[in-house]
Amino acid sequence: MKKIIAIEAQRLFRPKKHGMEIVALEILNQLKSAVPGIFIYHILVKADTDECLTNGNHFKVTALPAKPYPFWEQFTLPAFVKKIKADLLHCCSNTAPLFSKIPMVITIHDVIYMQPGGFKGSAYQNFGNLYRKWVVPKAAKKAKAIITVSEFAKKEIIHTLHLPEDKVHVVYNGLHSMYKPCTDVQVSADFRKKYQLPEKYLLHFGNSAARKNTLGVLKAFLHYCRQSAHPLPLVISGCQKETIEAIAQREHLVLPQNQIIYTGYMEAAALPLLYANAVLFLYPSLAEGFGLPLIESMACGTPVITGNNSSLPEVGADAAYFVDASNSNEIFLAINRLLTDSELYNQLKKKGLNNATRFSWEKTARQTLEIYKRVLNMI
Repeated sequence: MKKIIAIEAQRLFRPKKHGMEIVALEILNQLKSAVPGIFIYHILVKADTDECLTNGNHFKVTALPAKPYPFWEQFTLPAFVKKIKADLLHCCSNTAPLFSKIPMVITIHDVIYMQPGGFKGSAYQNFGNLYRKWVVPKAAKKAKAIITVSEFAKKEIIHTLHLPEDKVHVVYNGLHSMYKPCTDVQVSADFRKKYQLPEKYLLHFGNSAARKNTLGVLKAFLHYCRQSAHPLPLVISGCQKETIEAIAQREHLVLPQNQIIYTGYMEAAALPLLYANAVLFLYPSLAEGFGLPLIESMACGTPVITGNNSSLPEVGADAAYFVDASNSNEIFLAINRLLTDSELYNQLKKKGLNNATRFSWEKTARQTLEIYKRVLNMI
């Protein structure tokens, strides 16, 4: 008899997807395209406008009524899981219902929100951190297995949540085949024209969360502009101009308006060309559970400046330029070095392309299925 696997992907249908939703969607696409086997999947999402996943012959997507996140997760989700008589519930985004009697697997991407300094983002981010801080320790102890995305994150989870080592399993994130260098000059030119981008630019994904270190990037870029006669512009994607200006104003920074270009949120399909047309990708995060943009940029042939902390050396291997991300001067020196040392630049470009081949969503999905089988005593 086939087993029913319920998979919580609450925010999957929201239009502006970020890390955890992207990871969930990639894994689900792999499960959907696989040859039907011993599992039937019920994908449970919150109703929204971007219906990015549809039913298949062993794959059913159900949009449960939109409710505030805690209510949806703690009441709506477990009630439906009980109704369909699921054999296992996989919660994909750190949190989980606390009172469900169904065996659970939880993907915990990181426990950064459990550490001091986790309340320096927007009000929405702060509320999310507070909710996770309350739910995650309880849910992790209740779960039959925990999936996380790096060896670094595993160590942090075991230490912070006081879990046995054999309960936490590392399954690396993958990489979509669309992330690759662009060799078609006209395609690149058309892309830059569409989004009003210059021929050469530095790239950063802006974020109001302190750990993403947009402040450090702005300070380094200002230093670079002062030191260079003809500085490359900085393209900031992923957030609005007002967010960046608020960060600058709070720190009394005067931004060179003619040197910074804001794209806002860009759909996933546009990201490969956004990476590929950049000269450098600035990703000096202060803490990451994995760091998916790191390998996306590498796969597109664009060298990365990143932090020498958390999971980033594990994921970046020898293929990134590592800095003390808390030191904006080091970020500046890294920019300057890579823009002037063509031999090092080309070495990192080549190593990055090679490093990116370590990661695939097919492997991620296959390893996830093995964990389902272990929890259900099928192997």
